[in-house]
Amino acid sequence: MSQNPNLFLSIGKPVKDEYGRVIGRVASFAVTPSGKFDNVFIEKGDGRFQKQSVEHLKLDGSEAILLSRIKSESTAFCDQIPLIWRKDQALKELLNKKKISQELYSELHTSFDGALTQLKNEAQVLIEEIDKEINRCAEETKTLNYALVHLEIEHAIGKIDDQAYATAFDVIQDNLKRINVEKSDLELTRNKLSNILLGESPKQTEPSIEKAKSSTTPSASPELPEPPVVVYVKEIGRTGI
Repeated sequence: MSQNPNLFLSIGKPVKDEYGRVIGRVASFAVTPSGKFDNVFIEKGDGRFQKQSVEHLKLDGSEAILLSRIKSESTAFCDQIPLIWRKDQALKELLNKKKISQELYSELHTSFDGALTQLKNEAQVLIEEIDKEINRCAEETKTLNYALVHLEIEHAIGKIDDQAYATAFDVIQDNLKRINVEKSDLELTRNKLSNILLGESPKQTEPSIEKAKSSTTPSASPELPEPPVVVYVKEIGRTGI
């Protein structure tokens, strides 16, 4: 992000992730001797502190938003890998047209090839991290669906009153929508990065992310996601939970 002298005004304010979840609050900044903001220190909800690059912090009015490191790194790889590949191809064309010597070509090609190999290895590590995050989202979705089923059961037998039920229902639904959008973002990011490593153009672009987000926008009246409920109610009947 661009350097902003008003960043100090965000100290003490809540920090949210891209999906609206509060992850902590701004505690302080690390500033270089020249006055450039370097890192932001965030106090998390459990009292621990986290240091993040200020480049990942975005101020949106009165809100501080911590942008996804995974998406940021993936975008960088998707820009750098094709660029180095194109440079290497241009270098080969210069050799074929006898505009450079074989010796100079070999030296520069080795440099480009080494950089490309390193970037691909780092991108592969990032893909593995993305896979873990996608699995985490799937597990959270499963847990939230179980919570929703048990909420329905306890409300149906009169253990939870209508007001408490409505409050809990909204909390679970909001979290389901957030986690579904996050999972869609991660899957699109993974596909794009994988295609770059395969030398293909991305099959899905950023507008698809916006479509995924719009499809999970909270409605005015809550609706129970029927498929998960039906499945888990039957499961409970069999196991006797």
